[in-house]
Amino acid sequence: MKVEYYKEYSPCLERDMEYKVYGHAGTPILVFPTQNGRFFDFENNGMVATVEDLIDNGNIQLFCCDSIDLETWSEEGGHDVGSRSHMLEQYYHYIVDELVPRIIDINAMCGTHAKGIYTTGCSLGASHAANFLFRRPDIFSGCIALSGYYDSDLFFHDYVDDNVYRNSPIKYIEGMSYDHPYVEMYRKRRIVLCCGQGAWEDEMVRSTSRMKELLEYKNIPAWIDFWGYDVNHDWDWWRVQFPYFVKRVI
Repeated sequence: MKVEYYKEYSPCLERDMEYKVYGHAGTPILVFPTQNGRFFDFENNGMVATVEDLIDNGNIQLFCCDSIDLETWSEEGGHDVGSRSHMLEQYYHYIVDELVPRIIDINAMCGTHAKGIYTTGCSLGASHAANFLFRRPDIFSGCIALSGYYDSDLFFHDYVDDNVYRNSPIKYIEGMSYDHPYVEMYRKRRIVLCCGQGAWEDEMVRSTSRMKELLEYKNIPAWIDFWGYDVNHDWDWWRVQFPYFVKRVI
């Protein structure tokens, strides 16, 4: 398997950001780490190995990025809420304005010239994956979101400003008109929201159920999949779910 490591300066975040690329060709999949995680967590927890055959065959190419969750979603102590909110949007611009062009360039060097990028992640990584798909359906072709939470209240409680709103799919999809141009774009994207119903999944079930209601109301087709009561919010099950959906969706 071809593996490349990158460390590049981000003007948006004013720091070096790291990411890793797995594969030589194929559909690019942008992978977000779990809460407070790093770009190497997907590999270290055995997720890359679950789709190694697809990577080696040139079907898919994984781009595992870094997060700044400790300054945004997770940080409820040291930084004021306005700073956290600001950094949410800076991270958005890092992904779409800086990392996405690099994904396109690296993928093009392989000769595949993909027509779109998929997103994926587990837990808070799934929240990122869904958010970027719904915010930029012009860039992203679909998402595979595993055990995500799609609102801001777990992390920001009652606080909402423009940046928090823009990064909370439940809020902005609920507020989006039925004839919004993005709604028609969503209908052409491949959307998977999955979670188990076992340990530590109660809040994810609630949030995923609300997303199901909102998408159905706007006639947006999506694969909303609730797995069994033995399926916990943990890597053991994400290692099962990830290849299952990749092979069926991408």
